[in-house]
Amino acid sequence: MQPALSDGELNELRRWSTGAVCNGWEQITQRDIVGEAINLEPAQDFMPFLGPMIGYAVTVVIQPSDPTHKQKNPRAWSEYRRYVASVPGAKIVVVQDLDKPRLLGAFWGEVTANFHRSVGCVGTIIDGGIRDVDEMGQAGFKALARALCAGRAHSHPVRWGGEVEVFGRRIVPGQLIHADKHGFLAIPPGDEPGLLEATRFMDAKECQTVIVAARDTTGRSPSEICDAVDRAGETFRAAVREKFGRQK
Repeated sequence: MQPALSDGELNELRRWSTGAVCNGWEQITQRDIVGEAINLEPAQDFMPFLGPMIGYAVTVVIQPSDPTHKQKNPRAWSEYRRYVASVPGAKIVVVQDLDKPRLLGAFWGEVTANFHRSVGCVGTIIDGGIRDVDEMGQAGFKALARALCAGRAHSHPVRWGGEVEVFGRRIVPGQLIHADKHGFLAIPPGDEPGLLEATRFMDAKECQTVIVAARDTTGRSPSEICDAVDRAGETFRAAVREKFGRQK
């Protein structure tokens, strides 16, 4: 897997919220923007203080309720760790928990988070449980998860490096993901090249038009404020049409 964007581009995209990046993505994609790339079920950000994260998906499936996975492949943890370490670029570990909707064991904790951070992983999206949230945060490892869970149960990598489904969204290895307290955006393959420019443009035009109009209200009546926002909105939409050739 070769990263689609440079480290510098990823770092710049990390400056924006996932909602702002989604605004940019919607202008360049040919996909259905209604739920095509976002999580379709609630995902909680347990480290909002770390801000947004962005990286390429590495994937793993777990089933903490089943002890037989350890017997089938006692070397799974070692093999899985080497898979993660072999993938270049900033990475987000995407974990599908086969026990869903039950929550029986935490895949993540302090030790696991520190290892993954050491091999270039910035965080995880897990449709299951985590623990040691303070220690994970101190390691700089972000987590969007379904809930907290005190025990590990039989957490063990079952398989990795394939397609997974988390929070109603299918994710493939190498897929670019942006995530924060609002949820996550899984960029469809092929949409990466124009993402940064589109995000820059949409953010700048909002700041120059509708946001200014909504804030600059001193001495204006409610009717004048509404008129100003209407005018700014049309200016914004015209700029988007000219830039991307589509309606906003």
